[in-house]
Amino acid sequence: MSAGGGRKAIVAALVANAGIAVAKFIGAFITGSASMMAEGVHSVADTSNQGLLLFGQRAAAKDADELHQFGYGRNRYFYSFVVALVLFTLGSVFAIYEGIHKVQHPEELNQPIVAVVILVIAIGLETYSFLTAVRESRPLKGTASWWQFIRNSRSPELPVVLLEDTGALVGLVLALGGVGLTMVTDDPIFDGIGTLCIGVLLGVIAIVLIIEMKSLLIGEGATPDQGRAIRENLVDGTKITSLIHIRTQYIGPEEMLVAAKVALAPNMNIAEVAEAIDAAETRVRAAVPTARLIYLEPDLYRTT
Repeated sequence: MSAGGGRKAIVAALVANAGIAVAKFIGAFITGSASMMAEGVHSVADTSNQGLLLFGQRAAAKDADELHQFGYGRNRYFYSFVVALVLFTLGSVFAIYEGIHKVQHPEELNQPIVAVVILVIAIGLETYSFLTAVRESRPLKGTASWWQFIRNSRSPELPVVLLEDTGALVGLVLALGGVGLTMVTDDPIFDGIGTLCIGVLLGVIAIVLIIEMKSLLIGEGATPDQGRAIRENLVDGTKITSLIHIRTQYIGPEEMLVAAKVALAPNMNIAEVAEAIDAAETRVRAAVPTARLIYLEPDLYRTT
């Protein structure tokens, strides 16, 4: 994913969530709805998260230096991990706390229709943000399922925005259900139950993000398709006869390190060895553009 492509989805989500947060807090103040308050905090968390994603992209663009000789690309993974923590603490934990409180001590809602109107408008805005993220993600997703895209993507921002927007839409429906049932039954406990459901939903999404971003921070290798392409293009069958072993790792969303030991045909001089290595690197980069850093160690294949 290019930074620019992901940025469009992030900015769309940021603008939508900032506006929605203001509307939700106004609605919560007027109605006294715990669901609206939880959703307002959720939108604040999402708005902060989009700001963190943009900051992470900017920090990752710094040039490599003596201290970080492979660059700062993993900043995008780090700030995406922070996003997951914010979603869990500021979104999930608050909503669960507020939901438990409102279930134990239900409070009547004032002018609940105001909350309904705000929630319906918020659903429309969140749908726009979600569809923008889907549109930006389709070229990268390819034929994979959406779950496979989230699990296997080495670029963190679009999966984060997709999960956040999905959670926001489902959360809005839950809040609407809680307020709606409270209006129909005249029992405010449903507002508290809706808030609890929102908290659990955000917790599940945050945990999924924490697991995925932790894996990227530790360092993930090439995808299975990329791994096959790298292996196929390293060996030409003439000068490079076989691959002895290989290691790959993403050091940033758009930069992969490839280190391999390759077996060369016997009786090659130094110039021919250099030519074979350079040609192999060119083939690999053409097949897998993210394989920007390639270190090949030439050797002779030994059976013992």
